[in-house]
Amino acid sequence: MPVTLSTPLSLYSIPAVWLTAFLPATMKTMLIEKVKGYNNLEPRPTTSRIATDRAIPPAVAARILRMEGAHLNGYENFPIWIAAVLAGNMAGLDARTLNVVSLLYVAGRITYNFVYFNQATEFQSWVRWAVPFHSTVYPCSLTPLPMYLIFKAAGKMAAAA
Repeated sequence: MPVTLSTPLSLYSIPAVWLTAFLPATMKTMLIEKVKGYNNLEPRPTTSRIATDRAIPPAVAARILRMEGAHLNGYENFPIWIAAVLAGNMAGLDARTLNVVSLLYVAGRITYNFVYFNQATEFQSWVRWAVPFHSTVYPCSLTPLPMYLIFKAAGKMAAAA
C-alpha cells in the first residue's frame, strides 16, 4: 500500500516530536564530553557549571546553554502535542488534516532547534522566537497547531453528541 497524505500516520509524529526534544540533550552531552568531560554522577548541574567555567570558550558555553534551552522547550511543548494528536484521532479527524498538521509541527520543531542552536545575535534570537508562530500555524488560521487539532476535535465531538 502506498503511503500518501491520506494514510493514517499522525501517531508517528508523537515519537518524532519526542526525538526533537531528546536530541538537543544528547547533542549537549556530547559537546560537554568533548570540551570538558561529562559528569554523569551529577548530570543536571553540569550544564550550569559550564557557563561559569573559564576554560570553556564563551561561544561553546553559550551553545551548550542553548541546546539545554531547546531540550527544555521541546519537553514543555510535548504534552500538548500528544494531547492534540490523540484528540484528533479519537474524534476521527481525517487523516490528511492530521498528517499535514503533524508534518508542519515536526518541521517547525526541527527548524526551531536549528535556529536555537545556531543563533548568535539578538536579531537571530528574535527569529528563533518567531519560528513557532510562523511554522506552527495552520494555513489561514492564527491558532497554533496543537490547539488547532484540539479545537477541531472538540468541535467534531460536540457536533456528534
